[in-house]
Amino acid sequence: MAEETTRRARPKKIRRVQISFNVLAQIILVLFLAAMVNSIAFRHYKRWDFSREQKYALSDKTKRFLRTIKGKLHITIFFSPNTPISADVQNLLTEYQYAGKGKIDIEHIDPERNLSRAKEMFDKYKIVSDESLLVIDYEGRNKAVKASEMAEVDQSGMALGEGPRVVAFKGEQAITSAMMDLVEGKKNILGYVLGHKEPPLSGNSTVSVLKTFIENENIKFQELNLFDVGAIPAELKTVMIIGPQYDFSDREMQLLRDFWNKQGRILALLDPAAKTPKLDAFLNELGLKVNDDRLMVFLRTGIQELALTRDVQAHFLGDSPITKRLADVRALFFGGTSSITLEPDRVRAANIRLEPLIQAEKGYFAETDYNSDDQAKLQADANRNSNAVLTIGAAIEKGGSADERVQVNSSRLVVVSNATFIQDKALTQDQQSLDFISGSVNWLLSREQLIGIAPKIPKPLTFSLDENGLRSLRWMILVLMPLIPAIIGSVVWWQRRV
Repeated sequence: MAEETTRRARPKKIRRVQISFNVLAQIILVLFLAAMVNSIAFRHYKRWDFSREQKYALSDKTKRFLRTIKGKLHITIFFSPNTPISADVQNLLTEYQYAGKGKIDIEHIDPERNLSRAKEMFDKYKIVSDESLLVIDYEGRNKAVKASEMAEVDQSGMALGEGPRVVAFKGEQAITSAMMDLVEGKKNILGYVLGHKEPPLSGNSTVSVLKTFIENENIKFQELNLFDVGAIPAELKTVMIIGPQYDFSDREMQLLRDFWNKQGRILALLDPAAKTPKLDAFLNELGLKVNDDRLMVFLRTGIQELALTRDVQAHFLGDSPITKRLADVRALFFGGTSSITLEPDRVRAANIRLEPLIQAEKGYFAETDYNSDDQAKLQADANRNSNAVLTIGAAIEKGGSADERVQVNSSRLVVVSNATFIQDKALTQDQQSLDFISGSVNWLLSREQLIGIAPKIPKPLTFSLDENGLRSLRWMILVLMPLIPAIIGSVVWWQRRV
């Protein structure tokens, strides 16, 4: 009997051991899977910015630039806690670290608390400023970025006891620009043509915003007067012509042709009001004809009232590397704008390719009699030509390859038949015009991977309520909100009573 009991107990014991082993194996497997999932998630994760302003979201330019870095960047932050943008800079640099995929190391040093470490780094980087700043170090080269360069701060309320207010946060602009300076080593030089009453670069300049914006992309302007040189200097790979009011001489045009034939790069923004037949003839040789007209549109301002405007609402085409990231974005081109005609078939044998970049919105017409005051005639012309496709910006390339992945030396030229859209008074916070110029300059410099970065403008969240909305809000606050807890309390009291 005892043997039979032992025989029965043995399978039960074995079964319990098996169950225990299975449970242990399951626990180990669950822990292993949890560790693997956490390990993978730690190394491969995705971040999203669902905030309304996307204040710390990096631009495509910065992300692509970080992918091209071969070495490692070390960023040392010397920010005191009372700096208005201290939290903004730290959050932004966290995004840099994520986008850099291990290429960026960051060290935070409080100069008011960690005095010994701060002094050691100040001596290493030869820092003499008391202002909050960060230092970017790359392969032995370093550059400091001050807090004042990363934000526009309004301190007008300090006298009333208010703290400083950040008007515009430009941290990404300043940091990416400093990184480009270090990684590229030397600045690209852009020749700025003068001598035909173009806007000056210094003094009372109307293109100061454009100048600052371009210089933040590791580009240096160099004034170029074609009267004073025997040839365009070899260090200039790109020249910029903005709104010449007088035509170029035969000698100047020969210098431009020689420059173009030697794979030169040119950006030309034209003023339709200026008469420049020799410059227009050069463009015509390349298959681009600048028409003697003005773009106009009639806008309805009332039930039977029409107003004529010459400010052009246009959109960017996305087929070119210049405007790929501006596809279908709208922008205003103030002042006079003429249409341009592209004739690719005429110059195809010379291996010249033309591509439209900017086209006016539907409804605009190109008026050849643009000085006329005859409203009936202008309206008739508008009705007859309002469906025409009107191009106001184009790119020209001689040589090269139609495939963006193939890098071949070529001559390049960007033309826009409006020279006022990049002036200080015409630029807006949305910066479509600056982004277009940035894309054009970087394409001309064979840096297609780079575009401009706009500063982040804090926008207060506002609600506009009419009288009915205010009345509804008043009832919600005074009646509905107190009524809900009263009903809940009454239900609880009744249940307890019962």
